[in-house]
Amino acid sequence: MIEPTDIEKDFAATSRRQFLREGGALVGGAVIAGGLAGSEALAASESSGNLPPNVPEWMKTPGDPMGSQPYGTPSPFEKDVIKNIPKNLPQYLSASGRTPLQDLDGIITPNGLFYERHHGGVPMIDPAQHRLMLHGLVDRPLIFTMDDIRRFPSESRIHFLECSANPGYKKPYGKTASDLVGLLSCAEWTGVSLKLVLQEAGLQAGAKWIVAEGADAAALTRSISIEKCLDDAMLVYSQNGERLRPQQGYPLRLLLPGFEGNMSVKWLRRLRVAAEPIYSREETSKYTDLMPDGTAREFTFCMEAKSIITRPSGGQRLSAPGFLEISGVAWSGRGKIKRVDVSVDDGKSWQTAELQDPVLTRALTRFRLPWRWDGRPVVIQSRAIDETGYVQPMLAELLAVRGENYYYHNNAIWPWRIAADGELTNANA
Repeated sequence: MIEPTDIEKDFAATSRRQFLREGGALVGGAVIAGGLAGSEALAASESSGNLPPNVPEWMKTPGDPMGSQPYGTPSPFEKDVIKNIPKNLPQYLSASGRTPLQDLDGIITPNGLFYERHHGGVPMIDPAQHRLMLHGLVDRPLIFTMDDIRRFPSESRIHFLECSANPGYKKPYGKTASDLVGLLSCAEWTGVSLKLVLQEAGLQAGAKWIVAEGADAAALTRSISIEKCLDDAMLVYSQNGERLRPQQGYPLRLLLPGFEGNMSVKWLRRLRVAAEPIYSREETSKYTDLMPDGTAREFTFCMEAKSIITRPSGGQRLSAPGFLEISGVAWSGRGKIKRVDVSVDDGKSWQTAELQDPVLTRALTRFRLPWRWDGRPVVIQSRAIDETGYVQPMLAELLAVRGENYYYHNNAIWPWRIAADGELTNANA
């Protein structure tokens, strides 16, 4: 006979009302913006005439007609789950908007909450007038319409996309998970293999790099090694089942799974096959780092293994001691996540979290760990280990190697401090 675990015994011995009051970390976190703690929200809801055994108001009249929302929108009760857009950025220049990671479940980011990063605003492109040029060291220079691209065999894959400055070393003091690593999202992408398109043109001897250019006002340009282009690179036109949105590169973008986000060039208009990289602005003055010995670290393509606890996390509050589930996301540009460890004692010891299926290469992986908070102050954190054996480092370990002038590719462990009153804050702040 299989004996029940301690957690199962806790569930059996705890009434629904008591469980929500003691373990309702997310209840407290979700409503704290409205000024209610978890137990207060529960008491307020239980005083409503809409709870059993009463018949709720929404059962007494027909709901909204389907035609009132030709394009579906979230419930008005979720109106605060929006992108985190800094107020001090000139949005028509170099701007960004962050995904509210702490408010999401699973691994797929809804299109309306997908993070944004722009260097010259968002162009509004007519797909009928958009073209993709392919030239350089090829046998047959080609110009593709969008209809031409869609005639190639399509494929759909789930991959994360992350900005290389997520976060920058000089600004690691955000309040929430979104503030810290919100320049991260994950989607199902649909498009065509870049390898197929290159084969159509025929690569010449000496083809070592491809220079990709976007059709935005910044004409963002990046050099990509031919090995990546012939591996898993895609030309994508759909995201999560619908056409790309303008903010995500409509009507066509390059997708380089696992590489820093700026290389997945949006509004893609040109691919030039070359023998050498172009050393564009985004490869010299941007997206390169000064090392302690004075050398420049450039072409830092791959995003290293990383994780963060999203529930409970900064900006949320635990309403009372008791059972809760620690949950978060992990990812690696090197491949699949192999393991995620969670510490609930400021890194003194670690427990292996459960990985939720599916565990995919270069995609977000959801992890979970059941835990009982005893009401005392504590620091919780997670660390990711990918299939290559790479272990997510502490911030001090990164700084010891890369120095204080470093900015990009900060994949440090981010701890959350839980105070005696249940409030969560960034333990590095």
